Amino acid sequence: MRLILASSSPRRRELLAKLNPRFEVIKPEIDESLRDGELLVDYVRRLSREKAEAVARTLDTAPALILAADTVVILAADTIGVDEAGDLLGKPTDAADARLMLLRLRGRAHEVITAFTLHRHDAGAAVITRHERTVVHMRHFSDAEIDAYIETGDPLDKAGSYAIQNEAFHPVERIEGSYSNVVGLPLEALEAALGEIDFVFSS
Repeated sequence: MRLILASSSPRRRELLAKLNPRFEVIKPEIDESLRDGELLVDYVRRLSREKAEAVARTLDTAPALILAADTVVILAADTIGVDEAGDLLGKPTDAADARLMLLRLRGRAHEVITAFTLHRHDAGAAVITRHERTVVHMRHFSDAEIDAYIETGDPLDKAGSYAIQNEAFHPVERIEGSYSNVVGLPLEALEAALGEIDFVFSS
């Protein structure tokens, strides 16, 4: 069965390749606007489903398994025990916006939620949507470190304006939960879900 990743994220491609090296990439086109009154956990789960459905509509009748995912960074006033009502930190609009986000995150905890949907496109059609939460504690990086990191351009396409895996900036002090979830795809939960639908992994 074809495995299709409904994402253009290079980080998700790298993570999925660790589980299953053979897959295709199709970027979905959907409206990613947050709806009025929508809780952020519902928002990220909805986006993952809609991305999978958008790709499914482009396929023929050949069997395929579509994987779609979306990640949100949430910062709440109390920072510990963050819930779905916190502030959504998306991708920064520019360097100044990235700097503001990093200043807000510095020395504080926030939550990263990644939702994924597996959409089985065949006669035994099935849809599984799951989400994973990780609490991320940021270190007290300096203003100079923030400026140097922004100069690299790395934060400009990242939710929350940082990459946990960036070795030069190393923004994170510690985490509670899945590391790969913060990168963009919770591999442990995904592997379990793939097993539930009897997906045969390639070597």
